[in-house]
Amino acid sequence: MVDVRTNLTLAAGAIRAQRLRAVLTVLGITMGVATLMAVITLVQGANTYVETKIANLGTNVFQVSKLPFANLNWDELIKARRHRDITLEDLAATRETCVACEAVGAETTALARVRYKDQELRDQNLLGQTANMGYIGSRTVELGRYFSDLEERHSAAVCVIGDALRAKLFGGADPLGKVVRVGKDEMIVIGTFQRIGSVLGQEQDNFLVIPMTLFLRLQGARRSLTLAAKASGGERVFEQAQDQVRLELRARRHITGSKKEDFFIGTAESYLTLWQRISSTFFSVFLMLSSISAVVGGIVIMNIMLVSVTERTKEIGIRRACGARQNDILRQFLAETLLLCLAGGVTGVALGFLAALAVRTLADFPADVKLWAAALGVALSSVIGLFFGIYPAVKAARLDPVVALRAE
Repeated sequence: MVDVRTNLTLAAGAIRAQRLRAVLTVLGITMGVATLMAVITLVQGANTYVETKIANLGTNVFQVSKLPFANLNWDELIKARRHRDITLEDLAATRETCVACEAVGAETTALARVRYKDQELRDQNLLGQTANMGYIGSRTVELGRYFSDLEERHSAAVCVIGDALRAKLFGGADPLGKVVRVGKDEMIVIGTFQRIGSVLGQEQDNFLVIPMTLFLRLQGARRSLTLAAKASGGERVFEQAQDQVRLELRARRHITGSKKEDFFIGTAESYLTLWQRISSTFFSVFLMLSSISAVVGGIVIMNIMLVSVTERTKEIGIRRACGARQNDILRQFLAETLLLCLAGGVTGVALGFLAALAVRTLADFPADVKLWAAALGVALSSVIGLFFGIYPAVKAARLDPVVALRAE
């Protein structure tokens, strides 16, 4: 019986004898595994980013809006636009009746043109917020401060800007105390937010926040608000706070019995659920495509190994004449197939990781490299090698040694 080391040595020698063929043979496996690795690293990185950034509402914060927060149904979204607006009166009522809420705030948005000296930025996100959103919201003020209750009550012309506006308008200069023009109105910069970064290539820091009363005076009062409530305790209190807000809004809108509500409540869990639905769909599609590529690579390897068996018929006959058994021939060709697939798998893992890291570096897209993904890629290539290498190996092992010796 030939030992494993001898089989591996013979397999490696056969591969070295046909280097170009070997390289071309493993390309299919390499591309399939590389695609799989890139998809896994990008999806895992995006999942981590969503958990820490996009859904960073906190475990005790929820939002209320007339539009759905996590929905992929376009018809439902269009229908929701006809819902009754959430107003300042709704905000005041929920503040009064939600005893489980530690704080209830609100925000609304519009697009605005922002100018400082000769620098002008169009279509920037203008957010009107209540003063307590500095406490409720997830954004962190890095420099300066957030506006106060007094400034909100008096519609003070102050603003807190995102990191992108700070960089584009002021460069490396200190923006505090500077006057920017928002539309036709001048506002004093009193703070800047910590950088959020981009999500899926979309900049998230091109915004500025102003007091809600100032926003409604400048942009008009007929706007729907998004309420943000922070519960005062754990999970049970969090659910009670949602129930209290829901009951108050149902009563104000005269929604009784099983009648469908015309508002939506969003939590961190609802955002994560939506993202998981989206990411799982993308992952399934890319997994199918990479699997097809890997299977095609396996078929190519099986075809090449069958050609190799035909070319090396006399070699097989000589080995059998020298005492090699069928199992020895079987293991030799299986070892050769496995080496080819493992080489393709390892190369594919390396290329996949490099591609993911390149995307993360050049496109600012999140990518998280996982060791288990590398193990999965190597395991996948091994399974493909075993599956598609069995038939050529069995065919080689079953060759009649007398017939094999007569081969030219």
